[in-house]
Amino acid sequence: MRIARLLGTVLGTTLLTTTAVLTAPAHAGTPAAPDTATLDRPALRDALDAVHEAGMYGVFSSVRDGREGWNGASGVADVATGRPVTPGMRQRVGSISKTFTAVGIMQQVERGRIRLDAPVGDYLPDLIPGERGREITVRMLLNHTSGIGDYVLSAFPSLAKGSTDSLEEERFRSIRPAELVRMGLAAPATGRPGTVPGSYSNTNYVIAGLLLEKVTGQKARAYLTRHVIDRAGLRHTYLPRTPYIKGPHPRMYESWFGVLDPPRDFSVYDMSWASTAGSVVSTTDDLNRFYRALLGGKLVGKASLDEMTRTVPVSGIDYGLGIYSLELRGCGRFWGHDGAVFGAGTIALSSRDGKRQVALAQNLMKYQERDENGRPKQHPIDDAIAAYVVRALCTDAPASGINHSRLTKSLRFDQLSH
Repeated sequence: MRIARLLGTVLGTTLLTTTAVLTAPAHAGTPAAPDTATLDRPALRDALDAVHEAGMYGVFSSVRDGREGWNGASGVADVATGRPVTPGMRQRVGSISKTFTAVGIMQQVERGRIRLDAPVGDYLPDLIPGERGREITVRMLLNHTSGIGDYVLSAFPSLAKGSTDSLEEERFRSIRPAELVRMGLAAPATGRPGTVPGSYSNTNYVIAGLLLEKVTGQKARAYLTRHVIDRAGLRHTYLPRTPYIKGPHPRMYESWFGVLDPPRDFSVYDMSWASTAGSVVSTTDDLNRFYRALLGGKLVGKASLDEMTRTVPVSGIDYGLGIYSLELRGCGRFWGHDGAVFGAGTIALSSRDGKRQVALAQNLMKYQERDENGRPKQHPIDDAIAAYVVRALCTDAPASGINHSRLTKSLRFDQLSH
């Protein structure tokens, strides 16, 4: 549900090149703005079209600058029928779910039910017993310094052999969070608890969801819906109960670096394997609203926000508690997360004051070829997405002044580990 590396196997988000014939760009946007607008709508539309023209099936996005907003889309939601992708479609947002879960934990910290630096074994002694339970703190779960391995390769064992058979075989499997944690704890440790740099692991956030349930006495889905999603005023965001997405959404195509040719549609999928680490469904507009609410102090207080934005190095990214920062030279520092699940990738970034924002969703994943080390090669889609994000966030900074390689690396943070 993110962009890290698991035992040398690349698991992740982004796009693909395919021999399938793409239809002409289909885009939609808000009406033209007055001359005083700070968002260059034609430039945003052109930059979004460029992502589709580079090989992405469908891409849709929401951009905000203060009270100004723009929503656009380009490409197709369904390759077979040519149905266009449209703004406002719902999407599985993968590891962006981690910010929602972290907010729930921080709300309980504020209520005194959880202490960030307390051993997780104090709360979940049966789930994480012994030395690990005594050494790993709640904070270490949230900033990925616990040293706990990821469960993804155990949940989908064929991936370690270069096969995608598991993806189809497990499409309708329901798996309990405690079983995911067992798999993660059985995986090789990535380091001693508290060691930096940290190593991104979805297991951390499944444990965080179980911790939230333990201290609140509620199912994580119910708690996050009432106290995070509803409180943020999100209208089209939810944690799914079934393999089906409610409301308008694109088909979600997975290429797995060319192994699946043509790419396979995974828009119907049981997301229990992602749990509180990556199962949220949302829209790009709702994601911008969510990060505005968070960074504006609507969901947690200043002290909690200060804790969430204290970063440590994790898999090449400055990671806080469920949120990371990205510095764009000449433009500023932005906060957010990205996410990847089979067939769907999403990125959401906001300025610290919540005024300038971009959220982007795509429906084609792992479109790149891999090099001799198993790493995805740079693809024109990667460059086009980076250029679009720069255009969306940096009104006055020329594209030539932005370090695109650093930006592209950051945007692919969640691509390599789901």
